[in-house]
Amino acid sequence: MTTALPTRASSPRLVSIPDLTATAEISSPQLGASAPPARGPSAVRRSPRRLGPGRRIPYGLALGPALLIAVWAAASATGALDARVLSAPWTVVSTARDLIADGRLLSNLLTSAQRAFLGLALGVGLGTVLALLSGLTRVGEALVDGPVQIKRAIPTLALIPLLILWFGIGEQMKVLTIALGVVIPVYVHTHAALRTIDARYVELAETVRLTRWQFIRKVALPGAMPGFLMGLRLAVTGAWLALVVVEQINATSGIGHMMSLARSYGQTEIILLGLVVYGLFGLASDSAVRLIERRTLSWRRILAG
Repeated sequence: MTTALPTRASSPRLVSIPDLTATAEISSPQLGASAPPARGPSAVRRSPRRLGPGRRIPYGLALGPALLIAVWAAASATGALDARVLSAPWTVVSTARDLIADGRLLSNLLTSAQRAFLGLALGVGLGTVLALLSGLTRVGEALVDGPVQIKRAIPTLALIPLLILWFGIGEQMKVLTIALGVVIPVYVHTHAALRTIDARYVELAETVRLTRWQFIRKVALPGAMPGFLMGLRLAVTGAWLALVVVEQINATSGIGHMMSLARSYGQTEIILLGLVVYGLFGLASDSAVRLIERRTLSWRRILAG
């Protein structure tokens, strides 16, 4: 009987580490080409690029309006902007000084501010109550959310003829128009914030046996605060937009009334002054809400901070 002896081919072959490295370099030449170059001692270490907006610029909100005024003044001084089309900034400032001296500007300004803040307070209060009713109970959502969404699809200014028929052309119609323009953004954002409260907080409130009022005060209202403040910012803007319109309708006082009289006499400087006053009111109101937001929500780390 012949016995097969193991051949040399079947025995394992020992390969040294240098042989493996050389084989890998020969079989894969791209591997060495893709390797990053060695960093020498003179290489400069780059700091990671910051993705956020960076530090807050001092008086950053005033830079945009200041640039706009500078362009306006340059166009008026060079004659590129006709004074009959748009009065120069110094003409508007002189007109404002005269109107302040005789008391007309201050009186109309206080009347407009009173209308805006009354409508804003009424709309914010109504929108918050409706959002709480709809956001915390299914019955409230079934009764409230549908009519609010219908109103959301109807522009507030389209309701002015109906409001005039119901309330006349007095102060009630003006305040209600502003309130109707305010209630929708407050409701929508507050309701959305209530619906996105973490369910773990609700379970914790049930575990510690909080009452309904304690749950609203300690869980629901703090959780809905970011959405409420976002709705408030939009509501402030909506209040001034509605005020501009309602003061053009048979008003006997206010910034809009002053602008209507100036339109009849072709006084563009008074019209521009009224627009500047509206713009400054809107900017100041938005800045106040943003300040409240930063103070109230200081526990959040956001890009705006």
